[in-house]
Amino acid sequence: MKRERTDLAVAGLALAATLAILAVRGFGTPDPAARGLDALGAGLALLSAAPLAVRRRVPAIGYAVSAAASVALLALGYPLDAPVATAVAAYGLAAAYSGAPAARRRLALVAVNAFVPAVALAYQTSGVSVWAIATELLAWEAIFLGVWVAADRNRLRSLRLAEAQAYARRVAADAERERDLAAAQERTRIARELHDSAGHAINVILVQAGAARLLQERNPPAARTAIETIEEVARDTIGEIDRMVRALRDDEGDVPADPGALDELITRHRVSGLAVTADLPAPTVTLPRSVAWTAYRILQEALTNAARHGPGSAAVAVRFDHRHVEIDVTNPAPRPAGANPGPVAVGGHGIIGMRERAVLLGGTLEVGMTQETFRVRAVLPHGGVPA
Repeated sequence: MKRERTDLAVAGLALAATLAILAVRGFGTPDPAARGLDALGAGLALLSAAPLAVRRRVPAIGYAVSAAASVALLALGYPLDAPVATAVAAYGLAAAYSGAPAARRRLALVAVNAFVPAVALAYQTSGVSVWAIATELLAWEAIFLGVWVAADRNRLRSLRLAEAQAYARRVAADAERERDLAAAQERTRIARELHDSAGHAINVILVQAGAARLLQERNPPAARTAIETIEEVARDTIGEIDRMVRALRDDEGDVPADPGALDELITRHRVSGLAVTADLPAPTVTLPRSVAWTAYRILQEALTNAARHGPGSAAVAVRFDHRHVEIDVTNPAPRPAGANPGPVAVGGHGIIGMRERAVLLGGTLEVGMTQETFRVRAVLPHGGVPA
């Protein structure tokens, strides 16, 4: 609708300009022999400008009608020193066909540039010397050629603008997909972290609650100690979850980033009742943050499994070198009566989470149970691993 109003306005302005030129008998000193504005001239002027109102829908017909009316005005002796309407119609034709297939494009170019020769022929048939107005005709030819070039350049600019807009939309869509993927990965990470943290705490609470139930009558002080441990573990778990959520939000939370956190984790399990023997030498390297965090979580899950499924003891060995950190956790795991000898397949969400963390860093995780011993062994490379 906006374009239609614009085209109507352009047609009105072209008609007004054409009538004005005819009314003043052309530019400069009026030619006494020129024909003045009359009904026929006004009608031809209207016929030359009216097609501009539909130049976007039928550019070829609009140009042909406008050009024919302008040539008729000149052939009848009207002083049309500037064919404004026809020049605008030529621009519309060039804009529509400059990007068309080769045959249609050449035909449109010939039509635009044939206007001036048609005017020369009209002058010649009406008795006007073409050589006397050669300069004016050459100027008109340059104008119409420039109109074609301008329309073609404007078309190319519009195409580049459309391509840039399409590219911007694709970039925005790709960014949106990346944000959705990042959000999905973040949700997976949150679920894994919550499982590790809350699962560890709940298992410790279960062990201590069972101990308190068994000791409440024969050993009340020990039962109270177990209940106090439950309270402490629950309080620590809430704080750990808060720290984890902060870390997931800004990636700068309170996350174990040094091997000393492993010693603190072992101490917590000892307090909760798990007999842990630990071979934890002083580290000779500074672990990247991601490796330290993965080692912490793997050890946490392994000790939780030992407390939950074993008889209450575990052995931890952690070794550092310039390329790897190795975590080895073993605990007694008596076989059920009637179980077949040999390796036993093990699995579960906790073990899957440990394996995913190790593989993510390019490491390995071995989990198995042989000779009534459950073993978790993780090897995490840290040389060149991005933190």
